[in-house]
Amino acid sequence: QVQLVESGGGLVQAGGSLRLSCAASGRTFSLYAMAWFRQAPGKAREFVSAISGSGGSTSYADSVKGRFTISRDNAKNTVYLQMNSLKPEDTAVYYCAGTRAYGLRSPGTYDYWGQGTQVTVSS
Repeated sequence: QVQLVESGGGLVQAGGSLRLSCAASGRTFSLYAMAWFRQAPGKAREFVSAISGSGGSTSYADSVKGRFTISRDNAKNTVYLQMNSLKPEDTAVYYCAGTRAYGLRSPGTYDYWGQGTQVTVSS
């Protein structure tokens, strides 16, 4: 069982930056690929970025490529999402999620979810 707790959301102006963190419980964190998803009001939950268990592989949605960076610190059981050059369309609740297989982009393929953290980008 893995429990995930996100933090770091908030209100930022367009062009600004935020760093989200997701702290995981359990001793087997490095066995799990981790991902960030987001969900805006009235929209489906969408994939943002994923990272393999070792941290050696990463993937991004086209909409955030070049602006967001995912990373992890397995010693701290934490995954991060550095978000730069934020746009109003990045406004959403951001969720971290975990699964055993890397490279998955469908929310239904993830086993563990955090409660989400709100990111609001003002224009």
